[in-house]
Amino acid sequence: MDRLVYIDGRFVPAAEASISVFDHGLLYGDGVFEGIRAYNGRVFRLDEHLKRLYNGAKAILLEIPLSLDEMREGVLETLRRNQLSDAYIRLVVTRGVGDLGLDPRKCHGGPTVFIIADAIELYPPEFYERGLELITVVTRRNLPEAINPAVKSLNYLNNILAKIEVTRAGLLEGLMLNHEGYVAEATGDNVFLYTGGRLVTPPTSVGILEGITRAAVIELARELGIPIVEERFARLSVYTSDECFLTGTAAEIIPVVMVDGRKIGEGVPGPITKQLMERFRALTMNEGVPIALAREPQGRPV
Repeated sequence: MDRLVYIDGRFVPAAEASISVFDHGLLYGDGVFEGIRAYNGRVFRLDEHLKRLYNGAKAILLEIPLSLDEMREGVLETLRRNQLSDAYIRLVVTRGVGDLGLDPRKCHGGPTVFIIADAIELYPPEFYERGLELITVVTRRNLPEAINPAVKSLNYLNNILAKIEVTRAGLLEGLMLNHEGYVAEATGDNVFLYTGGRLVTPPTSVGILEGITRAAVIELARELGIPIVEERFARLSVYTSDECFLTGTAAEIIPVVMVDGRKIGEGVPGPITKQLMERFRALTMNEGVPIALAREPQGRPV
């Protein structure tokens, strides 16, 4: 079936979905977005994703023209219209149509909001069984003082340049360091190590996005009694760790078995990683906002 895309309160066939070439989201990456997952007829941590979206928009002085309830219903209705119970949702808010200058005050007609729902496979299934090989890329993570990683903006050129390095090396993912040489994140995922009997992940202060899946993994680790800390670490800690894995909405939890030619642990997904993968899958099957049950939106109907 031809997918339907939500654009500014309307549902249109994907082949007909379009935005203006003068939209500042296209011209300058001026806007925010969220990647969200639905599992088993439920949208996983929808409210957390929407909170991050609205916080990011506020940080860049972008006023979203929908209330939280309206946006929530827009996501759910997009899934319903496409008859999807398991899907990846891309929610985007741009500054809207303006002139060819930078000044956002020249944008008129209000922000553009669109929602896409479809299937996604970030990594081939076999890599969840055998694990990924990574390299450390030359491209450094943006300085938080320049572009705050807490804002999930449409400007992803930093990550794209790193991804180009990875793909030219014939791999699927790579590590990004911050300006001080500490591990920040992968090109699109958060990083975890299991080392010395504890789980370690970089703090947000090194310049990372505070991932929704990252937060879920921290919660699961605590429930399992696995000690977990957020602290800075360099590549040597990755090379000498017992286990390593990445987390993200699209990636979920995926093991890492080699970095820069160094085997991680035994070179296979470790027991802690596999335990967390199992617990995360169980969590996503049972937690979330039901797609089938509509909420009464407050204000303008979708």
